[in-house]
Amino acid sequence: MTLDLRPRFAKTLKQSLMAYLFNICGIFAGAIVAYNSELFRIAPWAVVVYPLILSSRGVIGGLFCGRLSTALHIGTIKPRFFGNTRSFYLLFQAIVFLMFEASVFMASVAVLFGIIYRGAPFSELWNMVNVLMATMTLSLLIVSPLTLAISFMSFKHGLDPDIILYPVESTTADLLITATYILVLYITIAQYSFWHYILLALNLALASAAVYILVKNMHEQEFIKTLRESLLTLIIVSFIINVAGAFLGIIDEVMREEQGVYDTYPIYVVYPALIDTIGDIGAVVGSTATTKLALGTLKASFTSIKSHFSEVLGAWAASLIMYFIYSVLAFAVIGALYPLGIARFSLLLFTVNILAAILIILVSYSVAIITYKRGLDPDNFEIPIESSLADTLTTISLLTALLLWGLIWP
Repeated sequence: MTLDLRPRFAKTLKQSLMAYLFNICGIFAGAIVAYNSELFRIAPWAVVVYPLILSSRGVIGGLFCGRLSTALHIGTIKPRFFGNTRSFYLLFQAIVFLMFEASVFMASVAVLFGIIYRGAPFSELWNMVNVLMATMTLSLLIVSPLTLAISFMSFKHGLDPDIILYPVESTTADLLITATYILVLYITIAQYSFWHYILLALNLALASAAVYILVKNMHEQEFIKTLRESLLTLIIVSFIINVAGAFLGIIDEVMREEQGVYDTYPIYVVYPALIDTIGDIGAVVGSTATTKLALGTLKASFTSIKSHFSEVLGAWAASLIMYFIYSVLAFAVIGALYPLGIARFSLLLFTVNILAAILIILVSYSVAIITYKRGLDPDNFEIPIESSLADTLTTISLLTALLLWGLIWP
């Protein structure tokens, strides 16, 4: 590594590690799921919907973070809540509409997968749609202010929002949304009449707000451009995310059949943190690339990844450190802190990391370059696509690693 690359590597490693530390919240999110896993026995569809919830949030949050970080760098959005630019308010309204649009697409594809592959009854399909949309609505109210606060504070304090924003926002959001999802599941499964009507009211409120925003801004070119470019992304991502859900369902089913593996290896405890971190690698690599492309300091070619190697290596190195930390914390959560178990679990997670990280780096950089060369806004595509792919790639890599280490059998 040449001397001029070392400061960039050190900066990316330091700020990535700082941002990835928030992924520890993913351990708490996983603990919430693990301690409430009985819900998955009562309603098996709930384990399939869980990745949809996380990834749907990732799609919208990723687009929001990508657009915000680039806009803050080039000055089209100011780091303040009130009296901001026209671009800021159009972007925020687009996010509200996209939240409804994503809910409809994710729910529709989930229903399609449920009918084709599982022959799910109508009552189950209705619960899937209601739970998904209600959780997404609540996430809009919880996560959007959080995203704005993190982006503005990091920028004002001299940190790079391309590195800090999405990793911090995504993990904190996953913890809050996981807790929200479990709460919505309890309400749905227990069929508390009053709260069930509250969930339906939330879904109706989101739909009404989306219609109002669309009518109000249907002649705004910037607003329509965001919706048009994100529509294809949402369609692609809807199918990608359901693949992740299907593979997680396979892992859950196989591990329950393997005596000892389910209890000894706290997969659900680390699962949100694993997918968060792989998504964060892609976000750091892709978001720094899109900003460089916007500023003209990076050539729009695949070979220019060599000029971006410091950011790639820094983001990846930080993720390996975090994967070891997850191993220790996961065993602490289940109350089984013994060195051999932690060492074996760390090797399992490192295998997952290597398999998934290489792929997500290539995907993230490729999406940034391809969309930019085609005259599209890379921030409308890069993080949403890579974050959803990160969920799927990490889930598949986890299944592959479990097979490679002989912990489960096909």
